[in-house]
Amino acid sequence: MPETTHLFLSDEWIQAARELREEFAERIPDPPVAVKLNVIITDVPHRDGNLDGHIDSSNGELIIEQGHIEEPELTITVDYETSKAAFVTRDQQAVMQAFLGGKIFVEGDASRLMMLQAQAPGDEAVEMYERLAAMTAEDPET
Repeated sequence: MPETTHLFLSDEWIQAARELREEFAERIPDPPVAVKLNVIITDVPHRDGNLDGHIDSSNGELIIEQGHIEEPELTITVDYETSKAAFVTRDQQAVMQAFLGGKIFVEGDASRLMMLQAQAPGDEAVEMYERLAAMTAEDPET
């Protein structure tokens, strides 16, 4: 039976992504580096304005959640399409083009982000990302 799909970054998608992360929590290795970063996703078509979130691996596990944390090591501002390429389709070429094209703004210690991304995803992480993509509905505008 196919999974129910939701628009990327809708409340329903965020809840389904939380549940998926919990399902895979014991199977995904610990992050390679401790980092605290805030994320601002701009131009979310089905929300009023931006969506604020954070990624925190400072306690040894990877936490991706809504809202900002205090005293981040860096803050990343990225548009909706680029964040979808990073989190759903895992299109690293699109992410790199966005970075080089000034669509990704990094404030703070960017080397922390590079270290976090240095570890290649294992089979479990690939499976989790495939399921994340499968539960993400196509945007009506595309």
